[in-house]
Amino acid sequence: MLTRTRGHHGELIAVPLSGRPERFRELRRVFLFGDGSPAEVESVWNHQGRWIFKFRGIDTISDAERLAGAEVRVPVEERAGLPPGEYYHSDLIGCDVVDREGRPVGRVADFKDAGGSGLLELDSGLLIPFARSICVEINPALGRIVVDLPEGLADLNR
Repeated sequence: MLTRTRGHHGELIAVPLSGRPERFRELRRVFLFGDGSPAEVESVWNHQGRWIFKFRGIDTISDAERLAGAEVRVPVEERAGLPPGEYYHSDLIGCDVVDREGRPVGRVADFKDAGGSGLLELDSGLLIPFARSICVEINPALGRIVVDLPEGLADLNR
């Protein structure tokens, strides 16, 4: 996630949302969400523990300010593989969520990084902790997540 500008040449500080921020150095073409626009990475480096991005054509503070808050996403074909049991947030969006008996609970509309394991936000507004004890079967390839909701959770955050 791009947080704020740095310096006077259109650079931005990024907060890594992945477990491998060193991979940033390899990036050349990305998409910037909010708006999904493509961007060419001119350079990326680590400065005092923070990752600094410079995009081609973004050369002033004013240019960079427009990108603050955008999420940097890598094209699907260039994503790094993940170990078993780990998932890209974008792969969870759109998954149908069902309980252990197969009853529909909703569809994943968003993933909220709330510290810890994060939260699945369903299209109904229901928030489900993305924890192994609750999300007992996760299969993005099939577009399905099976949950074992603790008693009262569905009523707590609707």
